[in-house]
Amino acid sequence: MVTVDPAGDAAGTRDQLKALASRWMEQLWQQGNLKVVDELHAPGFVDHSPAGRAPDREGFKAGVAELYAAFPDFYAVTERLVIDAPSHGVAIRWTAVGTHEGVFMGVPPSGERVTFEGIDILLIEGGLIVERWGEWDGISVLKQLGVRS
Repeated sequence: MVTVDPAGDAAGTRDQLKALASRWMEQLWQQGNLKVVDELHAPGFVDHSPAGRAPDREGFKAGVAELYAAFPDFYAVTERLVIDAPSHGVAIRWTAVGTHEGVFMGVPPSGERVTFEGIDILLIEGGLIVERWGEWDGISVLKQLGVRS
């Protein structure tokens, strides 16, 4: 587990925040490893983007599981990582691809290869993610799946 010393130096804190965010991206959003949620998210974790799910660790895991059920090969890449060491915040701009093999947002499997784009902001305290804000371009994904507004 990565720990962040609030009294530590800014460079060390930046390195620790970067390591935690990189592990979060690699294990959760490249491998679909749901166990990492319990390892990296505080027990009182709050997801500010729950999309109708509980805004806690279990709701967050359910959302990730739903995504991987619809796109089993989902794979996200960090395009930009911005660290604000004094506030223990990390912003991640990412892109991802996945093949639509399960129901997603009510859309039956199409076999289409889809590109996603989004941003996540993490607040980290005591070496654990305590809050998350996440946004992604759902309209673009639905258009790629043939849904027209």
